[in-house]
Amino acid sequence: MQWSKSFITTLKEMPQEAEILSHQLMLRAGLIRMLLAGIYSYLPLGYRVLSRIEAIIRQEMDASGANEVLLPALQPLDLWKKSGRDELMGEVMIRFTDRRGRDLCLGPTHEEIVTDLVKNYVTSYKQLPRLLYQIQSKFRDEIRPRFGLIRACEFIMKDAYSFDRNEEGLERNYQLMFEAYKRIFSRCGVRVLTTKADSGVMGGDVSHEFMVPASSGEDTVWVCQECDYAKVFTEEKKEKCPNCSTALKKINAIEIGHIFKLGTKYSAALDAQFSDSDGRLKALLMGCYGIGVSRLIPTIIEQNHDTEGIIWPKEVSPFETTVLALDITDPKIIQIAGEIYAELTAHNIDTLFDERDERAGVKFKDADLVGIPVRVVVGRKNILYNKIEVINRRTKETHVVERKEVLAAVVGMLKTVE
Repeated sequence: MQWSKSFITTLKEMPQEAEILSHQLMLRAGLIRMLLAGIYSYLPLGYRVLSRIEAIIRQEMDASGANEVLLPALQPLDLWKKSGRDELMGEVMIRFTDRRGRDLCLGPTHEEIVTDLVKNYVTSYKQLPRLLYQIQSKFRDEIRPRFGLIRACEFIMKDAYSFDRNEEGLERNYQLMFEAYKRIFSRCGVRVLTTKADSGVMGGDVSHEFMVPASSGEDTVWVCQECDYAKVFTEEKKEKCPNCSTALKKINAIEIGHIFKLGTKYSAALDAQFSDSDGRLKALLMGCYGIGVSRLIPTIIEQNHDTEGIIWPKEVSPFETTVLALDITDPKIIQIAGEIYAELTAHNIDTLFDERDERAGVKFKDADLVGIPVRVVVGRKNILYNKIEVINRRTKETHVVERKEVLAAVVGMLKTVE
């Protein structure tokens, strides 16, 4: 992609409405723009990051045997009344009546909807287990939307649901999702803590949260510095780690995933039953597994940045490489930079070509801000000697190589980029 032909709109000044660093960088780097408080448009760079995150999630969910579906965002309020969550969700739920007089809501989550779907399909133990997932927009009327995509009124979520005949099956699916989540977050370039958690309005008796340590996090987690123990407390605690008796340290964190053993909370309320091998009707045992997909973008930035801007982990970066032509008035620079861009693209290296009529300083600052992992710099000083710079955005490691060695240098550096 050529920068001059793309819709990339970087900002020099710090946006006043942005409270935390990731929100500031997302606005400055042209990833998102606010329409209303808590409601954002994804611009091309932001949407490319979002798409890469979704691709990782799909790969891991599919590899785990889950089937992707897409459920309605418009939901009948009657289903929520059957589960009793219409009252529990309160004013967070966006409700309205359509022209036919039907009471509807915009889905904040989909437990009721997927249970109603599966109960009309699964009637026998022979059809179990089932594992379904979707990636979809959710809607919540947040009383105080803040921190950009971290607490938004419209957000994108991956929600999965398992249906089993017994506790053993539920435990297998729960562990399957637990391990898949660890792989997803590792591939996205974030370090996570796993904690046992309160199930809240979701219900069930077992749940785990996946928390990312970040100074801007709204959640408080107590962690052990000697082992991997972590726990969420709702009040100030002066406790020692039960595993090694070390004093716990309080940190801030962002919740990016939550998994639950729901049991029969929804299946019992919505009469979702199956016939077991003994012929008896039993309620389906359910689990649900959520990831804040759009929330992952600022979370990744919170852990991957420096004073100049974002440092994207390779698997989620909007591009793998950017080529900077430092002086477009020099035909040789434009020719060589264009040839390198074409060569990298021909070898399936996703490349952004900065051929704008801008000063070199502007291009360097924008490249740092946008944070693409590998940078190829074509400037007058080096091309006099047929040399090109290849730079690692994270480490600032710079290789000055012969023109004919650029492709190999970029491929080699991409292999070392995290």
